[in-house]
Parts: sequence; structure tokens; C-alpha cells
Amino acid sequence: MKPLSEWPIADRRQIIGVFTDIDDTLTTEGTITADALHALHALKTAGLHVIAITGRPVGWSEPFALDWPVDCIVAENGSVALFKGDSLSKIGQLPANNLRGVLSKLYQSEADTRAHNYAYLQRVLTRVEREVQGAQRSIDSTGRETDIAIDHSEFAHLPPSQIAQVVQIMQSEGLQATVSSIHINGWIGSHNKLQGAHWIVQELYDRDLSQEMNRWVYIGDSTNDQLMFEAFENSVGVANIRRFLPELKHLPRYVAAHERGAGFSEFATLLNFSAR
Repeated sequence: MKPLSEWPIADRRQIIGVFTDIDDTLTTEGTITADALHALHALKTAGLHVIAITGRPVGWSEPFALDWPVDCIVAENGSVALFKGDSLSKIGQLPANNLRGVLSKLYQSEADTRAHNYAYLQRVLTRVEREVQGAQRSIDSTGRETDIAIDHSEFAHLPPSQIAQVVQIMQSEGLQATVSSIHINGWIGSHNKLQGAHWIVQELYDRDLSQEMNRWVYIGDSTNDQLMFEAFENSVGVANIRRFLPELKHLPRYVAAHERGAGFSEFATLLNFSAR
């Protein structure tokens, strides 16, 4: 990882959009700070696309999708997108009542598939809580529609051995499993943060992300950001990424000097005022 200050100005000048993680990247101690919120506004004012991609549930994400200056939030590790009615380039295809400020959801799976998967996921969640000592479902679980989450560092604490046990159980049940800075997420399907990024760029802008990867940047903080760090030539970690270095196979190319929201603000300042 190189210091963020070494990100070449020529690369920054090509950027048209930002993908960002939320927990411990935008937020600090669970809350978005004034400097990080200002940074989001600055990115949008500069004309950049801003998309948050998170393992957080769709229910938890709804108020932020309405209030934050972002094009959309892709929740539950890529399975569902939340956007304001005026965000889509294909605005004529939206329902007539989908006016400015009204929140819409877009799913990658059909309703009957989601219902079937939800019932199965709840059985797996019950098994994890029964078999792994100290395992507790995340406090935001009631807002989850397409995945499950075990808390390991938000309000509960699980040591690495029990985190690994949770992942093993999820995988043995046929789930994809990933570890964020606070949760262990499990879900059914081939979607993930990277696939979700490609999907939402196609849906929102009718564009092929694979043809413009060097024009987007990803910023994150933990092991569930590895696919994004690997895929994006322009990838950034906030300083607290160092907590996960022993578990990371793919590192961000650049790392901020500051942690969490302050690191995001550092990133946005460099992108806005040095690259324009």
C-alpha cells in the first residue's frame, strides 16, 4: 500500500465515480461525522457519481439513502439497491408516483426467490447461534431481507476462532460468507460487492463498468472489501484497514493517513481539489 498522497494526479483526473463502503469507512463509532458528510456533498458538487456499497441491511440503509448526497446505496452485499426517484438515467421507466425524494428499491432476485431464501437463511442463523458460543445476530437483523449477519465487533465480540467457526457453518450450508469490520454476513446467490457494482452501474446509468474501471475508485476498510481492492486500479483503504492486514490477500493500492470518516474526508479532499 502506498500513501494516499502518492496517488498520481493523472489517475485522479480520470475519475468519474466513487464506490464507498459505509461502516468504519464513512462512519466513525457507528455515526457519520460532519467531515465525512461534508466530503460526500463535495464529491457530488464536483459532479462525481457516488455509490455506497454495504453489508448493512436494506431497512437500516433506507434513511441514509434518502438523506445522504449519494446516487444510491447498494445494501446486503449487492443484492438490493435503494435510490431516490430522480436518480435513474432511465427516469421515464419509473412509476408515475416515483417523484423526487421518494425512495425506490431494486432487487437482483424475484420476490418468490427472496421469500424461499429468507426462510432458509433464518434456519441457518438459528443454527449458528445454537452452535457457536457467544454468537448473536446483528442488532439490525430485523431490517435484513436477503442475508443474515452475526455481530462480531459492533455490540458483541467474537474472537477469531469463533468468527472462523461462523464462516465455516455458513459455507457448509451453501451460503456465501464474508467478514466486515463489524459483522459476519451470509447469503444465497452469486452476488457480492463487485458484482453489485457492475449491476447498479448498468441499471442506473445504462453503462458497462468493465469498460471504465480506471475511471472509478473504491474506498473501504476490511476483508469484505478485498474483491473491490483487487478489481479497481484506483483503490483506497482508510487507515484502520491495518487492523485486517494479516487476513487480507488483496490490499488497496493506496492508504489514507487517517482512520474512518476522517480518512474518507482526506480522500475526498485529495480527489476534489488536486484532481480538478
